[in-house]
Amino acid sequence: MLKLSTTEFESLVAEALEDLPDPFTEMIDNVFVMVEELPTAEDLEEVGLEPHQADELFGLYHGVPVGDRGVEYSSLPDRVVLYRRPILKACRSRAEARREIRDTVVHELGHFFGLSDEEMPY
Repeated sequence: MLKLSTTEFESLVAEALEDLPDPFTEMIDNVFVMVEELPTAEDLEEVGLEPHQADELFGLYHGVPVGDRGVEYSSLPDRVVLYRRPILKACRSRAEARREIRDTVVHELGHFFGLSDEEMPY
C-alpha cells in the first residue's frame, strides 16, 4: 500500500480538480468533492458490494444527475467522495495515485452529468 498522508492525498485531489477544463469546472460549481478513508456500509450497499469488497470502491457520486433534475429542483450540493485507503492500496507510486485520483474524479463527475459506468470514456 502506498503511503501518503491525508494532506498529500487531498492535495492530489485538488490538483485533479484544477486540471479540469474551465467549462467543465463552471458546470460543477455546486458539487462538493471530499475524501473519506473507506466507504460506509451504506455506500457499499448502494453499489451492490459486500463489506469485504470495500477496497474495490474508489469513489462514489451522491446526488441527482443534471439530466434528471426538474425545473423546481432544489437540494443540498451534490457530493463526490473519494476513498483514500482503497486508492492507495491499489497504487504503487505517487504518479499512479495521481492518475487514479484524476480518473476517479472524472468518473464520478461523469455520473453527475448522467453517464452510466458503461458510458464512461475509459
